[in-house]
Amino acid sequence: MKAVILGAGAVGFQIARQLVDNGQDVVVIEKDRNQASYVSNRLDCMVINDAGNNLEVLSQAGCETADFFIAVTDSDEVNMVSCALVHSEFAAPRTVARVRNLEYSTARIAERGLLGIDYVVNPEIEAAHAIIQSLERGALSDVMLFQHAELQIRPITVTAGSFLDGKSLRETARTIDLSFLVAAVLTEKGYIIPSGDTVIRAGDTIYVVASEPDFEKIFHRLGKDKRELNRIIIVGGGRIGAEIAEHLLHAGKRPPPSRRRGIVSQLKAVRLPRVKIVERDYQKCRVLSERFPEALVINADISDEEVFDEEQFAESDLIVAATDNQELNIVTALYARSLGIKRTIVLVKKVGYSAIATSLGIDVAVSFKHTMVNNILTFMRRGPVRSVHSVADGRIEIIELAVDPQCRAAHKPVREIKLPPGSLILAVAHGRQNVIPTGERIIHPGDHIVVITGKEHVEELQEVFTAP
Repeated sequence: MKAVILGAGAVGFQIARQLVDNGQDVVVIEKDRNQASYVSNRLDCMVINDAGNNLEVLSQAGCETADFFIAVTDSDEVNMVSCALVHSEFAAPRTVARVRNLEYSTARIAERGLLGIDYVVNPEIEAAHAIIQSLERGALSDVMLFQHAELQIRPITVTAGSFLDGKSLRETARTIDLSFLVAAVLTEKGYIIPSGDTVIRAGDTIYVVASEPDFEKIFHRLGKDKRELNRIIIVGGGRIGAEIAEHLLHAGKRPPPSRRRGIVSQLKAVRLPRVKIVERDYQKCRVLSERFPEALVINADISDEEVFDEEQFAESDLIVAATDNQELNIVTALYARSLGIKRTIVLVKKVGYSAIATSLGIDVAVSFKHTMVNNILTFMRRGPVRSVHSVADGRIEIIELAVDPQCRAAHKPVREIKLPPGSLILAVAHGRQNVIPTGERIIHPGDHIVVITGKEHVEELQEVFTAP
């Protein structure tokens, strides 16, 4: 597979890095000289230091032989125009455009193929979607969902003295009567696919596979009970904050959407009242007040700690810090916790800040760049792939696949399927049945499976479940 990527910011770089690590042919177009040099020095791919919205550069990048053209610059217009040029002049590539303007990124563009764009991704809406997924499940942790497998995967950072600390996974399994699987363990030295003898230490992050009811019991053992989130503070009245408020206050008035299907109109409906929105920009507050008369919109700077006292924030159940300043979001959430607010969600830009935030005790940290990368990778993989979650800074991928009837894994028990090194089948969805498989579990054509693997084995893994 060959991909041409326009824009080498955080998103473009991360996509390029994961594709290069997967052994794909990648060409990056970046007009900023310093950023182009940065990519060239770190990735084994061709880098063109030029603007990407002209045919000469697109031709030089090899768009005529590319499978995908991915435009992820900071300009909606550049992304859309470049996709239109590629669509009109080169027959091969499927096109992806990062589009932030909600007027552009509606289903009208994506579904009707306007401007030759096959897939539109809006980072703010995808981040809002990720926040809402966690909020709906009690804001206990980040959560990975799948299109067909009902089991979930959640990262849990082990704290000193918890029932997980200092015990092997085999010991832990004996102490709690639950169906769960630890898919991976992330330590200071890297990640491992554990065995029953693996000992979990405080500070490790474990990726756990379980059903939602079993997760509630696991979190109960960790001292984090799921509770009703009736009083919610949203800090930041920008696009992400507004979309969260829209969902909380207005989603119940719309028909329930289908599961994990899309952008704005497809966020799952739930009603959570008593919402407060804190925004320091007065004009934004006026717009928010008109749009959400049910909410209390507060024109204030959240960095002023007196706001917490004056507005009685300490009585709230949840605070969502979603400003454009990721450091402010983390500090705000930590201060909220010190006042007694039980659940905290923060928005971050850098993927590395997610781990920092959760290590400090914040419940959920959503990186809008990370969510966008996962959605683009899911679109690119297509074929048997139904969803992709990259974790551990892209070193691990958790992939949901459909089992092809003609593949070499069909009709075999799990123990006989030859997977790439360090790979593991985490879950199997067969009809309405969702299980964590044993070695004797038969994989049937049409099953949906969730597999964890290292970034270097993705292509090899897909071949196992795809027809020759």
